[in-house]
Amino acid sequence: MIPYGRQWIDEADIQAVVETLRSDWLTQGPAIGRLEAAFKERCRVPHAVAVNSATSALHIACLAIGAGPGDLVWTVPNTFVASANCARLCGADVDFVDIDPRTYNISVPALERKLRAAKAAGRMPKAVIPVHFSGRATDQEAIGALAQDYGFRVIEDASHSVGATHAGEPVGSCRWSDVAVFSFHPVKIVTTAEGGLATTRDVALAERMARLRTHGITRDPQHLSHKDEGGWYYEQVELGLNYRLTDLQAALGVSQLRRLDQFLRRRRELVARYDRLLKDVPVTRPLIDVIEESAWHLYVIRIDPQRAGKTRRELYDAMRAAGIGVQVHYIPVHLQPYYRGLGFEPGHCPEAERYSEEALSLPLYPAMSDAEQDRVVSVLGGALG
Repeated sequence: MIPYGRQWIDEADIQAVVETLRSDWLTQGPAIGRLEAAFKERCRVPHAVAVNSATSALHIACLAIGAGPGDLVWTVPNTFVASANCARLCGADVDFVDIDPRTYNISVPALERKLRAAKAAGRMPKAVIPVHFSGRATDQEAIGALAQDYGFRVIEDASHSVGATHAGEPVGSCRWSDVAVFSFHPVKIVTTAEGGLATTRDVALAERMARLRTHGITRDPQHLSHKDEGGWYYEQVELGLNYRLTDLQAALGVSQLRRLDQFLRRRRELVARYDRLLKDVPVTRPLIDVIEESAWHLYVIRIDPQRAGKTRRELYDAMRAAGIGVQVHYIPVHLQPYYRGLGFEPGHCPEAERYSEEALSLPLYPAMSDAEQDRVVSVLGGALG
């Protein structure tokens, strides 16, 4: 099976983990700080908080901005469920903004229309969570300008976008947002096995997220009610969680970052190659006008049954049977049974729903060979027959 995505682990990665196993620290040690420092440098941002998953990072970001019961958080339906669940876990309500039919990211015109209607109705969002789908940055300048005009917070779900850039800024710099969140799942750009990280320019948000990942506990004298106790002393100042990343994972992440540019370069080579190889195949290829800016986590084609002569399901089954691990990203979140139970129905985000009926992710990962890619294209062509 050629999977749609997978990690690329080398001997240096293995050695980094082994060295950590032989060290004095398996968790809450110096490797965490090294990973955070590496991301601060890469993203040109003053604060980074590493946690055990991007879902956890989204959750503590929502908690840190004060999202809770009575608040409203907007995101897109073309994402994994965590982008919406993070707000629900805080007790906030969720709504969805439709996507741009070319980029599959949040539609800024749709967002602006929804904001005007929300202002007129007196029900504004506390935050908007735009998702950098497939590694392509959203239009953060425009979203940031709307945030200034309408007074909402912005949490970037950049889970797909480690190493991506936009308008000369690294994704994660938070120039136009409050927080950006990354994922280190094995199929993402770099991996810590499981893991995530949040960046921010706001020291108060950084401090609160760091505290929330560790049970709401602090040893910082300025936050203690009793300041003259012994060196053992700590206080729980709010209700937090155990979202800590281990040093083993952090060491793997630091090692993986050595090859980030290599990973990105190979992903972009494969994307350009797909674009050439699929030129005459009756599918819709992704927009690649920003090939050097996107991290290219996914390469998604769209299947129009009338043009292709096959349904997406027929192609999915045929390619899977031939050992090609195609996948669908994503089933619209608002059509999941849980969210339907909250009142969402088909037609709420028609562009995202139309996209989801046609989308098929082809295998894309940096260790993929040209021969493997040729096989993917050959099987796709044969299935379209």
